Amino acid sequence: MIPPRVSDVVGIINKIAPFRYAEEWDNAGLQVGDPASPAGKIMVALDAGRESLEAAVAAGCQLLLTHHPLIFSPMKKIAATDPAANLVILAIRNNLTVVSLHTNYDIADGGLNDLLAGALGVGPCQPLKVSGADELVKLGVFVPRGDEEKVLEALFRFSGVIGNYRDCSFRAAGTGTFTPLDGAQPYLGRVGSREEVEESKIEVLLRRADVADAVKALVKAHPYEEPAYDLYPLLNGGRERGLGRIGPLSAPTTLGEFVAFVKERLALQGVRYLGDGGRKVKKVALCGGSGASLLRSAHYQGADVLVTGDVKYHEAREAEMLGLALVDAGHFATERVMVEGLAGRLATELAAGGFDAEVIPCAEEREPFTYC
Repeated sequence: MIPPRVSDVVGIINKIAPFRYAEEWDNAGLQVGDPASPAGKIMVALDAGRESLEAAVAAGCQLLLTHHPLIFSPMKKIAATDPAANLVILAIRNNLTVVSLHTNYDIADGGLNDLLAGALGVGPCQPLKVSGADELVKLGVFVPRGDEEKVLEALFRFSGVIGNYRDCSFRAAGTGTFTPLDGAQPYLGRVGSREEVEESKIEVLLRRADVADAVKALVKAHPYEEPAYDLYPLLNGGRERGLGRIGPLSAPTTLGEFVAFVKERLALQGVRYLGDGGRKVKKVALCGGSGASLLRSAHYQGADVLVTGDVKYHEAREAEMLGLALVDAGHFATERVMVEGLAGRLATELAAGGFDAEVIPCAEEREPFTYC
């Protein structure tokens, strides 16, 4: 195993939370640093603030992954007298590369909002506000009888998901023919002799964005020197993606009991909520960070309560008018779940890719507000 470079880590992040998912106004991706630099020690944090940058430097990290971008608004100058620019200087002086995954991680399957839903016992979930859907491609490949499972295992890393079902495929038996030419090194048969082989045709669904990586995995796993495969673009709509999540609780409860549960699960000092504590809660909408703009979407989709942060007065009044309960658990707490979640996922993906790297969740960040 070898240490990864920043570009290797960014490539993995692009699979976990594709940067193309990011909102147009966002600034996800490389913030400061060299993509070719080593990244054998990585820290994951919520904010690209002084706490996390100094913690990463003190731990000897070469790469800091954050949810909130280090550079969000354009900087006209990088001067040490400016607090924001000073953080950029701190990173550069210490050879610390900073990469941010923001709204792309909010939207991605298994990303921040799915982690928050899991922490609060909400699911199965759908996006609260749909922003798009994956384009699908069908891959058909011909495999000699007996080698199907090896090829399927390689492809299921990228495909085979239909709704709430995984490892989905179809296979049919048939006979393949071929004549190896001079220079070929056939897995079966002899050069110059036409062969007939009992084969299976395997079909799986792929996201268009995963086709190149899936084909590489297929070629590596397939026993033939030249695997025969077909790619068919589909009109079928893929899995919808978008901001926020909505889904049922595992068991109905009251708003008061649910608020207490949220406070405990997110380790909150305090929590604001709107609504009758005795009302029944069955269906929950949520959005980590600032998601009060989704309250009408939550109402129209039948949510009993919306969990988010940064709720303003007039937004609360609008929810009150709609009859939608609100739980304001704060920006920090509703997004902090991404630190452990991303660190664990990244460590697994790096190991699977043959990379030797240490991934550390940042423990130094704190809720900026104090509750009395």
